Amino acid sequence: MGLIFFSTLVDYGVGRALHGEEDKRKRKILLWISIAVNLGFLGFFKYYNFFLDNFIDAFSFFGVNIGSSALRLILPVGISFYTFQTLSYTIDVYKKKLTPSKDFIAFSAFVSFFPQLVAGPIERATHLLPQFFNRREFKYDLAVDGMRQILWGLFKKMVIADNCATYANMIFENSGDYSGAALFLGAFFFALQIYGDFSGYSDIAIGTARLFGFDLMQNFNFPYFSRNIAEFWRRWHISLSTWFRDYLYIPLGGSKGSMWQKVRNIFIIFIVSGFWHGANWTFVFWGALNAFYFLPLLLAKRNRNYLDGIEANRVLPSSKVLFQILITFSLTTFAWIFFRANNISHAFEFISDMTTGLFDKSSYTEFIIFVKYKVKVVVLILIMVAIIVEWLGRDGKYAIQNAANQHRAIRWIVYFALVFIIILYSGEDQQFIYFQF
Repeated sequence: MGLIFFSTLVDYGVGRALHGEEDKRKRKILLWISIAVNLGFLGFFKYYNFFLDNFIDAFSFFGVNIGSSALRLILPVGISFYTFQTLSYTIDVYKKKLTPSKDFIAFSAFVSFFPQLVAGPIERATHLLPQFFNRREFKYDLAVDGMRQILWGLFKKMVIADNCATYANMIFENSGDYSGAALFLGAFFFALQIYGDFSGYSDIAIGTARLFGFDLMQNFNFPYFSRNIAEFWRRWHISLSTWFRDYLYIPLGGSKGSMWQKVRNIFIIFIVSGFWHGANWTFVFWGALNAFYFLPLLLAKRNRNYLDGIEANRVLPSSKVLFQILITFSLTTFAWIFFRANNISHAFEFISDMTTGLFDKSSYTEFIIFVKYKVKVVVLILIMVAIIVEWLGRDGKYAIQNAANQHRAIRWIVYFALVFIIILYSGEDQQFIYFQF
């Protein structure tokens, strides 16, 4: 509490000081005070031990032993999220895109707004802060819509993510005991887990905020239906992607300048995005790998393709689009291996065993045995149901939003079915993945 209060106090004060200051030099000093305080706290609590360990390892490589030990630091919950949220406020005030708030209570509520405090979406002050000055009125339609989105978020988290976590953890934590197809299945389950877990949390947060009359930005837009990696990153963790775009990528020059500068900017934004997720080289490698995925699209000038909806007005995708979706999902799933692995060595061992085992007939026998005896059939059915519902609801802000347009009887059948499925088929309780970030 003390940490978030101090950050709030600093940024509120910096914002007020910027409003009445015209001297460019003083304005930059004020901006850097905010950046130093916020990133200083984030860097110390999240990355101090990481840099210390790598510093010691670097000297040990040359035979120099440094007598130092890591600190027992507890990462403050939500620090990566509220740090970026309050930083965007200061930067927008500095750029004169936003008039600083005079109301400290309203500003504090913006920084610590409870539905999205611990795992986003990372809101902009230009969007969320003015809403705290609106008169609070209960609106039945908004409340119903919020409850509907919460219900779908709970289904994705408790039924899809938590059940997939059981199998993903089983395979990743004992990857040496499996090979080929079974390891591929583990990567597949983790891809579903992280999507159900994080997008489920976002749905719950956005729906909860709507109950109180607040509108939060959409954080996921059916990313696994993307037709290339660029589209995937426009649809995955939108609040973070757009934050890096506006406050890092564009200030670096964005897509302007020489091709070398464009490539440099892409790698910077993806690697920083990976490092934002955690103090481990696996996240850095994950970010760099996505940059390599993105690079051919940038060079071919196809990174801005597919800004429209996905197969609008079609019940089934065309064979071309289905192929594009499967390729994009496969690339993304492969990258998730680094995100999930304990370390870089574990990731490469996992990939090596997975790829070599794919050509071993016994690998497929092991795969069938694993699916038959360890994976519940009902879980596979519910995964298919979730994919179908998401596909049919891809034009909405969340999958079952269009249920509001159905006959009342159909709506209530959907609601009760989801409630009973959550009660009967929830997986083992798993902490939200993004709570650790």
